Amino acid sequence: MRCILVGIKTGKKKDSELKSSLSELEGLVKAAEGLTLGKLYQKREVPDPSTFIGKGKIKQLRELVEGIEADTIVFDADLTPVQISNIERLTNAKVLDRTDLILQIFSQRAKTKQAKLQVELATLQHELPRVYGQKGKSLSRIGGGMKTKGAGEKIGEIKVRTIKDRISKIKKELTKIKRQRYQQRKWRVSDPDVLKVSLVGYTNVGKSTLLKRLTKRDTFISDQLFATLDTKTSFISFPEINKKVVITDTVGFVKDMPKELMEAFMATLEELKEADLILHVVDISDNNWHEKLKSVDRILEKMDLEDKPQVIVMNKIDKVIPSEELIEDSSDRIDGRDVVVVSTEKGWNIDKLRNILMEYAGRKEIAAGGG
Repeated sequence: MRCILVGIKTGKKKDSELKSSLSELEGLVKAAEGLTLGKLYQKREVPDPSTFIGKGKIKQLRELVEGIEADTIVFDADLTPVQISNIERLTNAKVLDRTDLILQIFSQRAKTKQAKLQVELATLQHELPRVYGQKGKSLSRIGGGMKTKGAGEKIGEIKVRTIKDRISKIKKELTKIKRQRYQQRKWRVSDPDVLKVSLVGYTNVGKSTLLKRLTKRDTFISDQLFATLDTKTSFISFPEINKKVVITDTVGFVKDMPKELMEAFMATLEELKEADLILHVVDISDNNWHEKLKSVDRILEKMDLEDKPQVIVMNKIDKVIPSEELIEDSSDRIDGRDVVVVSTEKGWNIDKLRNILMEYAGRKEIAAGGG
C-alpha cells in the first residue's frame, strides 16, 4: 500500500493530539506493510456527511493521490459506507478507515485457530452495517445488470443472511474454545500456591520482551504495533517460598480500539478477570505515555477490572537514561498503584520486579491461610 493519511481537527481536538494520532496511524500503516507517502490535515467543526472532508479538500486529495502515485487513502476516523463510496469514486483510490486498517493488521498477524476466528468475527461484524447501509447503486452492480426492480436489494439480503450465518457459526466455535481454555486454566484458579498475573498495555510497549525476561521463555518479539495477537502463558518458580507465578501476555490495546475487536477478543481477555495481579506495562520513552496509560485504564474500566491489584511497569527507561545506575529508587505511585521502572531490552531492574512478584505471591499465601 502506498498511502496518504487524512486527519481532521475538530474544535475540541488539540494540534498535538492530531499530530500524535496521525503518527500512530502511520505506525499502523507500517505494521500493515504499507508506506506512508503524505498526510493531509483539515480543521472543521463536524465531518462532512458525504465525503468527510468536503468538496474542496477532496479535490486537493485527488491531486495529491495523482501527484505522488498513491493507491490507498487511510482516514484517522471511522467512515460511513456512503463516505467511503464517494471518496473512492472522486479520488480513484482505495479508502480505509481506522478500523479497516486495524482489522487488516490483525488478519495478517493471526496465527492460531482462535485468533483467526476472532479476527474473522470482528471483520464480519464491522462489515455487516455497511451491507445494510448500501443502497440501490452499489447493490445493483452486484445484480449483474438485471433490470428487475429490487434485484440489488435481494442480493443484499442474501449477503446479509450469509454474514449472519457465518457470525453465528464462529460464535459457537469460540464458545467451544472458551470452554476448553477454561478447563485448561481451572487448576490455576483453585491452586493457592499459584499467583496468576496478566500483562496488559498499549501495543508495542514491550510486553512480549518482559514475558521473556521474567520467565526465560522464547517468544516472538518485534518493534511494531500488534506484533503478536495470541495469548501466551509461562511461569516463574520461587522455591524459597514454594510458590509459582503464572504470567499471561494479552493482546496489546490501542486508542479507540474498535468495539468489534474488543467483543471478538473477549474470550482471550477472560484471562484478565481471573488474574490476581495485573502488570500494566507503559513505554516511558513515549512522550504520550500518560495518555496511553489512561486509554488502557478506560478499557479495563469497561471490563470492570479497575479495582484489580495493579503494578505499573515503566519500561524502555534505557531510551531515556544511559545507564542503570541512574534509575532513581522512587516510591512514586500512580493513582494508588505501585510503580517500578525497568528496561526489558537491557534487563535493568528486572530483579526488582521479580521480587515484587514474589512479595505478591507471599501475600496470596497469607490470604489463602486466612491470615
